Amino acid sequence: MRLNRYIAQAGVTSRRKADALTVNGNVKINGAVMNEPGYDVLDGDVVEVNGRMIRPAARGVYLMINKPKGYITSLGDERDRPTVAELVTDIDARLFPVGRLDFNTSGMLLMTNDGDLANKLAHPKHRVYKTYRALVSGFLSDEKLATLRNGVDIGGFVTSKARVDIVKQGERSSVAEIQIREGKNRQVRKMFAAVGCKVLELERTAIGELRMGHLKEGHYRKLTKEEIDHLKNL
Repeated sequence: MRLNRYIAQAGVTSRRKADALTVNGNVKINGAVMNEPGYDVLDGDVVEVNGRMIRPAARGVYLMINKPKGYITSLGDERDRPTVAELVTDIDARLFPVGRLDFNTSGMLLMTNDGDLANKLAHPKHRVYKTYRALVSGFLSDEKLATLRNGVDIGGFVTSKARVDIVKQGERSSVAEIQIREGKNRQVRKMFAAVGCKVLELERTAIGELRMGHLKEGHYRKLTKEEIDHLKNL
């Protein structure tokens, strides 16, 4: 098996980034630094990345998690905050999150040991629609909706067109469903702030055609074959 594929299947990173690790001297084969990305790993070879021995997973693991507020999208935290890794401790595979969700945002998060798929879904060029339900302060007028739908300046960046629909409208607060293709830091919150509405609660409910449905907060489920195929074909 080619070295970059071996590293990706071990859940370390994507094949492209595995090549960079190899060229930079972060990979050892049988105790010796290996700088050749094209090396074919043989049976019995001991492969280390950054001093840690790795092995490919027997098969891909693909999970959907309903992330609670108050968890960070990371495998560890120097401030000892709860991490999404703590929600999947019973899975015997090294999983990492696909993309990110803010500390105070709940909802759908994908985790996998498939480095190539994770890299593909997280890359901006693939522009996968992500759907959020937002409780915001104030009244969402037609003018504000038009601004959100046509693109809004969130501070040095103008967002692409978004799909925005009112779920519930009130004078003091509103609930909206918004679909965006970018993934800028705190983008949805900044978009609503740009039209004078503060996000009070935010939940991601879908990624592409995958919807969270009735998955309980803090729980996970394995993706179906159809869902996995959908993600790979995006």
